[in-house]
Amino acid sequence: QVQLVESGGGLVQAGGSLRLSCAASRRTFSSYVMGWFRQAPGKEREFVAAITWNGDMSYYADSMKGRFTISTDNAKNTVYLQMNSLRFEDAAVYYCAAAPRTAWGRRKPNDFDYWGQGTQVTVSS
Repeated sequence: QVQLVESGGGLVQAGGSLRLSCAASRRTFSSYVMGWFRQAPGKEREFVAAITWNGDMSYYADSMKGRFTISTDNAKNTVYLQMNSLRFEDAAVYYCAAAPRTAWGRRKPNDFDYWGQGTQVTVSS
């Protein structure tokens, strides 16, 4: 069983930065690709970024590339999403997810097997 718990969401001013964290079980880090997704009201869940279990490779949605950075700290069993230059359209519930390691490179929510509860990011003017 995989446990994923997000934290770090909150209210941030447009142009500001926020770092989200996802605490995961050791099993998750040894066997899975880790990802971040987001979902705004009325929209489908959207891929943000993903990273290999050991943090050596990552990939991003085009709209997030250059502003967001995904990283891991295996010693802490934690995945991070650093978000910079935040915009109003970045407001959403952000979810941490895990997929089998063979799914690396995939971007669809149904390719990821385990999910956290989500953390809300709100962007103000």
